[in-house]
Amino acid sequence: MRANPRVVASFNNETGDHCVDIFQRYDGSFGFEEYRRDPEDLRGWFPLHRYDGLVFTSESDALQRAKSAVEWMASP
Repeated sequence: MRANPRVVASFNNETGDHCVDIFQRYDGSFGFEEYRRDPEDLRGWFPLHRYDGLVFTSESDALQRAKSAVEWMASP
């Protein structure tokens, strides 16, 4: 059985309703995904874009791509 990816970093936007997780897969590769949650929905976080299929060789490469793909992460 394959292990679930391990989150190595997580970033929230200013309002706390969006986040980006950088994760490491069982094979050592990295990826990221953006999630959203709505306060009225108690089911939790939902993936937004399906970035999780992108593969990077390092955490910093995944973070750099996330910053260019997710608008609120590019903000100063």
